[in-house]
Amino acid sequence: MQRMKLSAALVFAGALLLSGCAAGGGDAETTAGGCDTIQSEVRDISNGAQNALAAGGDPSEIQSALEGYSERAAALGEDADDDVAGAVDTLVEAIDEAADFAETLPTDPEAEVDAEAVAEHQTAIQEAAAEVTGACTADAEG
Repeated sequence: MQRMKLSAALVFAGALLLSGCAAGGGDAETTAGGCDTIQSEVRDISNGAQNALAAGGDPSEIQSALEGYSERAAALGEDADDDVAGAVDTLVEAIDEAADFAETLPTDPEAEVDAEAVAEHQTAIQEAAAEVTGACTADAEG
């Protein structure tokens, strides 16, 4: 039963990653200043965090990986303007919530994992990453 739910979660995660990559792009003309770098980093962070959730395994390792992604995201917002920094803060919050969730995952590899909850956290991370892209695009147009 767990394997079927985990497989469904992995398929869902793959779809999220593909849609995130397709939606997350932005050419150099539509990005302001360092936003092209921020967008690239946010895409990497978002994909990595979603993959960490989907991969399963030791909850403490998942939590540690997510905390690392959160720190990377927080560093991006330090030099950004207010709108982009606010969007980055939303991404950091989504990743932090996923890290808190990872702490509740079972340590037994045969235990059932709530695939719906995993997918909800992946979606929250993806949506927050899209907010950063939107904020960068708005800066470029504004």
